Amino acid sequence: MAQFEELEVWKRSARLSGEIYKSFSGLKDFGFRDQITRSGLSIPSNIAEGYERDSDKETANFLNYAKGSAGELRTQIYIGMDIGYIDRKTGKTWLTEAEEISRMLHGLIRSVRARP
Repeated sequence: MAQFEELEVWKRSARLSGEIYKSFSGLKDFGFRDQITRSGLSIPSNIAEGYERDSDKETANFLNYAKGSAGELRTQIYIGMDIGYIDRKTGKTWLTEAEEISRMLHGLIRSVRARP
């Protein structure tokens, strides 16, 4: 099994998390800032944690948590665009990336679950 640092889905989700952190570093709405940065950070963190586990079942569970966090992040991006915290162009880029990450995680979960 590959190390998590080698996974494209981990690299992309870590990059997206970093972009979100940078974008909201000065936001005074601490509740929103905390929530969106946490959900973004949760994706690569859960991928890493899953890949450090001893069983395929545990790995798949943590990948599933990461996928759930991707959905949570998309929701917060939509809300951020609606309330003017995220400009439309950036928001659409982040939404596309989060959707692609979610699809990648779905495929990875299926692959891990299919292992003999």
